[in-house]
Amino acid sequence: MIRLEQLCKRYQLGDEPVQALDHVDLNITAGEYLSVMGPSGSGKSTLLNMLGLLDIPDSGHYWLGGTEMTALGEEARAAERNRRIGFVFQAYHLIDRLSARENIELPLVLTGTSPAERRPKVNALLQRLGLDRHADHLPNQLSGGQRQRVAIARAVIRKPELLLADEPTGNLDSHSGQEVIALLEELNSEGITLVMVTHDANMGRRARRRLWMQDGQLLKDEQDAQP
Repeated sequence: MIRLEQLCKRYQLGDEPVQALDHVDLNITAGEYLSVMGPSGSGKSTLLNMLGLLDIPDSGHYWLGGTEMTALGEEARAAERNRRIGFVFQAYHLIDRLSARENIELPLVLTGTSPAERRPKVNALLQRLGLDRHADHLPNQLSGGQRQRVAIARAVIRKPELLLADEPTGNLDSHSGQEVIALLEELNSEGITLVMVTHDANMGRRARRRLWMQDGQLLKDEQDAQP
């Protein structure tokens, strides 16, 4: 599904160049569950941004489903991102003035899906994620765990192939964090490829495949034996 070949990215921090990705090679099969771990500044979030087409490499290649993403223009990359990739962030990134329901259905609104088609999809997700009683609440009326579930629902409403989660439990208490990670794993079990960046080693070890990064390089790639 995903192939990275010699991917490089460099940033300038003041007078200092930072090699955020240093000739990264990586293959990910459809339906895999990966965690990406490492110290701050190791390149984890840069890697996730590359996978999510939020940034472009200085050199190297990225194939998603047989299409080379690095060869596409900005508009084409945006179309691929909206069609195939979902994002879950530590800070939720919900729109404060929109209700839970409206936040979830926003991707469908932006793609011109009719209200009649949107409504049953949103209602089904609200019920599945235990949010039906909170559908009309604004984000500031929800707990952290509820806000993250709204963010997850928004990320998967269009049934993406790839779900990218950047510290999805970082702002949550342990109970809410366990609920959120269980939900992400449930979605993965239904076929969505899940890549999760985390500083929490216990969370990271739950993934069937675990990548460790340092100084922009992949240091270690561990994978559980197939059952």
